[in-house]
Amino acid sequence: MNEKSVSIRPARREDVAAIVAMLADDHLGRARERVEDPLPGSYYQAFERVARDQNLTLVVAESEGRVVGCLQLAILPGISTQGGIRGLLEDVRVATDCRSRGIGEQLVQWAIAEAKARGCNLVELLTHQTRTDAQRFYKRLGFAASHVGMTVRF
Repeated sequence: MNEKSVSIRPARREDVAAIVAMLADDHLGRARERVEDPLPGSYYQAFERVARDQNLTLVVAESEGRVVGCLQLAILPGISTQGGIRGLLEDVRVATDCRSRGIGEQLVQWAIAEAKARGCNLVELLTHQTRTDAQRFYKRLGFAASHVGMTVRF
């Protein structure tokens, strides 16, 4: 597979298992995802909620019929920045055996272009502090560390 053979398309219900497998494929994901056969119904319910929301776009990178990457773009209208709209990247993943082939870059560049086309004045993302490879990747694509993220879990 080369990067030119990768297409980016809207995710479909039948892609959910591949997406969850990529989300679970690191030390953080293993602790919060449930990769089972069949998958818990909560994943399909979440997919349906995302699919219905016009401000959320879940896409996959596909190569030779296989889902090899994913990304979710959230469009967030707001009051700040003079009523600016921002894009938020979530759940950017590339299958382990397909990394370093330009797939992640294609996904992120797609999301940036889509955010611009939808009127966003910036694109931001959060990445866990332990994901140093991901931080280097995002910096290489022009992202700058600008905020401190905090979380409260329920």
